[in-house]
Order: sequence, then C-alpha cells, then structure tokens
Amino acid sequence: MRRQDFHFDLPPELIAQRPAARRDESRLLRLLPGLPPTITPFHTILDLFRGDEVLVLNDTKVVPARVRGHKESGGQVEVFIIEPLGPGRVAALLRGRNLKPGARLALPGGVTAALGPRREDETSTLELPVEDLWGWLEAYGEVPLPPYIERQADEADLERYQTVFARHPGAVAAPTAGLHFTPALLDALRAKGVAITTLTLHVGPGTFRPVRADRLDDHVMHAERFRIPQATWALIRSGRPVIAVGTTVVRALEAAARGAEAQIADQFEYTEIFIRPGFEFRIVDGLLTNFHLPESTLLMLVAALSSRARVLDAYQQAVAARMRFYSYGDAMILSREDGRWI
Repeated sequence: MRRQDFHFDLPPELIAQRPAARRDESRLLRLLPGLPPTITPFHTILDLFRGDEVLVLNDTKVVPARVRGHKESGGQVEVFIIEPLGPGRVAALLRGRNLKPGARLALPGGVTAALGPRREDETSTLELPVEDLWGWLEAYGEVPLPPYIERQADEADLERYQTVFARHPGAVAAPTAGLHFTPALLDALRAKGVAITTLTLHVGPGTFRPVRADRLDDHVMHAERFRIPQATWALIRSGRPVIAVGTTVVRALEAAARGAEAQIADQFEYTEIFIRPGFEFRIVDGLLTNFHLPESTLLMLVAALSSRARVLDAYQQAVAARMRFYSYGDAMILSREDGRWI
C-alpha cells in the first residue's frame, strides 16, 4: 500500500485548539460492524459495554519536557527532553544555533548541562546533573503541546492535556483517547462489570513524525517504551473482549503478544511495531481513539482494525458533521469485523 491511500481533506478550522468545556462533552463517532456510522455524545459510550469487557488504559503521564536556557556564549537554546538514559543522562532534541558536542548549556535552577553526541534517532545525549529529573521538569519545564495546536500552553493545559488516570511520568505527548474520561464515567463502567486495567507506554515525539516514504514497506517506524503489569496481562488472557483506549494501548498489547515473556514482566521494553491494513490482531477487539492526521501511521493503525475504505468514509462523515480533530478533538470507537465485541 502507499501513503497516499490514506489521504483525506481536512479543513484547518476543524483542528481543535482547545479542549471541550468538559472531558465527556466531546462527541463520539461509532463505527460498528453492520451498522452505519452514528454520532452521539461521548458519555453514551457507557451504553456500548455489556459488562464482560476488559478496558485497557495507558497511564503514562505527560511531563513538562520543554526547557529554555542559553549557551555559554549567550545564545538562546530550547531543550526538549525525550527520555532518561541513566543517572544524569537524557536524550533530548535541541533548538539553537551552532550546537555541537561539548557545548555547555545554562538551564533553570542553576543547572549546567553538557551536550553529548547525536544519536541515530536524531536526538542528542545530554549530560544533565539533576537527581530528580521529573521534579526538576515540574519546577522549570513547559507542557509540550502538539505542533498543530497553534498557541502556547497555559494553566488549563496542565490539567486538560493529562488523563485523570495518569500515574507514571515519561510521555512528551498525551495518550489523547483517554482525555475524554472522567472519574465518574470510569466508576460507571466498573459498576456495569467492566474490568478496567492499565499499562504504560510513554508517547514520544515520533508519534507526530510524518510518513515520507511513498511505499509503506519503506517506512521506518519510531520506537516507544512500554510496560505491561502482570495483573493486566492476566486480565487480557482471561478470554474477555479487550477494548483499547488509544492507539498506544494497541501498539503495546500487540507488540507484547509477539514478543518475549520479558515484555510482560513489569519491565520496560521498546516496540517499533507498524500496524497497517493486513495486520493480524491477536489481542485487541475494539478501539477508542481520536481522529488522526492524514497519511499518518495512527490512521493506518485504525484502518487495520476495520478497513481503509470504511474508516476513510467515517472520516468524511466526521468532517461533514464538523467534528473536532486531533488531540483536543472528538473521538471514535470501532470494533473488529471479526471480533468478539459488539
């Protein structure tokens, strides 16, 4: 297949710049087997669950990963911290002039960092002498909103660009399908009998990286870290229908199903899995997700669960209905045509 097979026209004014007034006041497009697409308020998602399902959430926590500083020479620099590499070392993307290995950077809190070599994934190693990385970022960092949100982050984003179940810091972008849930809605699902469990996949900047190759077989997928607790894996293997909240959960579950036992033993592993039409799902029966970029790997993943034609048709209906797109936008829920759910 080719990248252009996943193109659709999106009016730029449908790209949500701010969240809905309330998390569960967004809209939900239902794409279910044998039924035409329908649009309902998000909170009606409760009606779709029988009570025998396992709902899997990504409990990663977005960190304020963007830090501003300057070089010894005085030039301004922006540091976007991607992930820790070990004590006192991180991988980071940097913006500034004439940044070379060995450069020393003055950062907030009296911290002096040293720029190390460039890595294969286009990040750089940064020697960062702080004992508590997450605490330091909470004190001095900025929330890294996606590139298609054309404004600076504000105080409201500190809450709304974070799920209510975020627990483990490490993501530089939110698992956006989870942004729609409120504690009350999660409690209502539990009361109905739905088993709610979590895994952790730290969303990296690669999630926004465009597909540049014309042929999908030539695309090199970005890597992300994930961890699946043993308790979650036990529920997954219980035989109940598995509903993933977000493409990150799909990536983690399907990667683990193809990996070694180490990947489900409460330790972090990396996945570069590329899910696109023709993919054989081993775990996931249903998916809740936001609307994604044209020609993106995330749209390709969604199309793999249903079909390319059906998903693109649903996207056209979402555009016609003036639904809101991307991170702060509306959601859709879909089920495998051959699955055990709905």
